[in-house]
Amino acid sequence: MSINSYLTDLASDLVLSSDEKSSIGTSIDTLSRRLDLYFSSGELHKHFQFGSSTRGTILPRKADSGSDIDYMVVFKNPNNYKPDTLLGYLKKFMQKYYSTSEIYRDSPTMVLELNHIKFELVPAKQDYFGNLSIPSKSNVLTEWMSTDPTGFNKKLTDANTRNSSKLKPVIRLMKYWNRGKLRGHYSSYALEEWIVERYTYFPQNSVKDYVYDIIESLSYNWDDSETFKSNLNSSKEIIKKCKECESNDMPYTALSEIKKLFPEM
Repeated sequence: MSINSYLTDLASDLVLSSDEKSSIGTSIDTLSRRLDLYFSSGELHKHFQFGSSTRGTILPRKADSGSDIDYMVVFKNPNNYKPDTLLGYLKKFMQKYYSTSEIYRDSPTMVLELNHIKFELVPAKQDYFGNLSIPSKSNVLTEWMSTDPTGFNKKLTDANTRNSSKLKPVIRLMKYWNRGKLRGHYSSYALEEWIVERYTYFPQNSVKDYVYDIIESLSYNWDDSETFKSNLNSSKEIIKKCKECESNDMPYTALSEIKKLFPEM
């Protein structure tokens, strides 16, 4: 088997199973119904799923135990309550309906850990023009920051089309590598965004070519951890070995090398 065939097959495996999709769908329907029961129509504008689970780039839990579903709850907030207050409302909601589940704050979200999936509930507010804002992270001076939770979806879809539908599989592969080899150094969203920006108009020929180019192109800052630097350098060396093995007609050795970065599940 060639490296490209192996990576292509692995990318196909890095999707939610039908059972996972069904279970998650049931949980989302239940969450939506309970939000409508708990909050009055005067308290909420809307609530909806967003993020990688709506883009087809979420990893199954067998590949990433931290996979989660992003869910936005848009408050009307006429009294202009601070983010902490709205996060508190979501916490009380979770405690009422999910008292036996793990619930905790992970700024700027409230996290709900179920047996089969993790939800990250993000409080938001909406202005007169329909623009959304979510709580800023703790290291940012402003309390709120603007957001377009579904805007990236179209950008990714368009880029994926231009790249002959290879970009979403490549993103799943690179998220798998990031979670494993790099111990989750990059945020999943930032990694997706970087890949889309890089290949919106300049597609590669194969899944393997994307993977090689991405790992060869990533770099680190002087203040990054030594562990990350070492793991990234190691990844680059493995890609270099893969290329040398392919050039020397050693496909089996090349395949064993790439599996160090992208192990079988």
